[in-house]
Amino acid sequence: MIFVGIDWAEAHHDVCLLDEAGEVMATRRIPEGLEGVSCLHAMVGEHAEEPDEVVVGIETDRGLLVGALLAAGYRVHAVNPLAASRYRERHTTSRAKSDRGDARMLAYLVRTDRQHHRAVAPDSELHGAIKVLARSHQNLIWTRQRQTNALRSALREYYTGALKAFTELGHADALAVLAVAPDPERGRQLTEARIVRALRKGGRQRNLERRAREIQAALRAPQLEAPPLVVEAQAANTTALVAVITTLDEQISRLEASLVDAFDRHPDAEILRSLPGLGDVLGARVLAEFGDAPDRYVDAKARRNYAGTAPITRASGTSHVVLARLVRNKRLFDPCYQWALCALTASPGARAYYDAHDPGPRTSKVARRKLANKLVGILHGCITNRTLYDEELAWHRASEQLAA
Repeated sequence: MIFVGIDWAEAHHDVCLLDEAGEVMATRRIPEGLEGVSCLHAMVGEHAEEPDEVVVGIETDRGLLVGALLAAGYRVHAVNPLAASRYRERHTTSRAKSDRGDARMLAYLVRTDRQHHRAVAPDSELHGAIKVLARSHQNLIWTRQRQTNALRSALREYYTGALKAFTELGHADALAVLAVAPDPERGRQLTEARIVRALRKGGRQRNLERRAREIQAALRAPQLEAPPLVVEAQAANTTALVAVITTLDEQISRLEASLVDAFDRHPDAEILRSLPGLGDVLGARVLAEFGDAPDRYVDAKARRNYAGTAPITRASGTSHVVLARLVRNKRLFDPCYQWALCALTASPGARAYYDAHDPGPRTSKVARRKLANKLVGILHGCITNRTLYDEELAWHRASEQLAA
């Protein structure tokens, strides 16, 4: 066997090859792209006869380079950058660092400790498409929230009436009215009929007149005034932010439609949808981050650890503390945490499990994380056995434990 460490970068990659005894056989800096992959295969081909004799350590689990390595039949281990940093400290105390040294360190790591690091399992092509769409959809939602926060911050400086009129600035009603009245003076001049037209254009279909009267009263209420030139500048800023948020809403809807369409075509979609609280978007996000390789997780515990829902234990002497896992995949933990909330109204078993672990006012987050951890385990059982969710089967053992 030979062990390959790759310190990857945008324009080039440093490569180091070790034999079974830990001796360096070759080192080289290869370019990004097809030429670099060809050079890597040539280096490996001089020392290995079969692809499964090659074990690769690299600090990422995605990208064209990783795809090429998997396609070649190499065994690839994705090493968390934090773990790689800690491993580097085993070999040097001077804190010296170089790309060439990191490649050698990764090769040493997979030679001695590869069993402690996740092997990259190739996912399906359809899963790759779902992952791109799910992450892009999530990125746009996060971007929209940042822009909405910026809009709220701006309105606090000169237009407090708008904040009283709209508790949710990202709502279509707020965007429609602020588009025609981005400053207090124009807000006070709005007639009820003009507000109704704006609300109808924004998509509201019911209670138009009542809502228009509420908005008009809030915008005409007395408020502190900023200097005229400042108001003019802030109004221009608000107009731009409203336009950006509106455009983001349109693109989020388009991406969501593409995401749901791709998710519909995946063979695991029916199983995921059968679980309480998982719809199209949350189900697609969970699938995107877990992957669909059948042998990726050896058991439910491994899946829970990867989701970040399983706790960690810190024990030393007489000290023994169980804590939430903070180093985790945020893109996976967030939908699992949201899933736990949605499951409360969809599953009596989930509701009972949550209530049993939420004895006080400060334990709701802990109970919700525990419920998410339980749901991830149930998901693993459904995926492994290729069966749909069954309420009685899923919570039978948990009910017995709670009763005891």
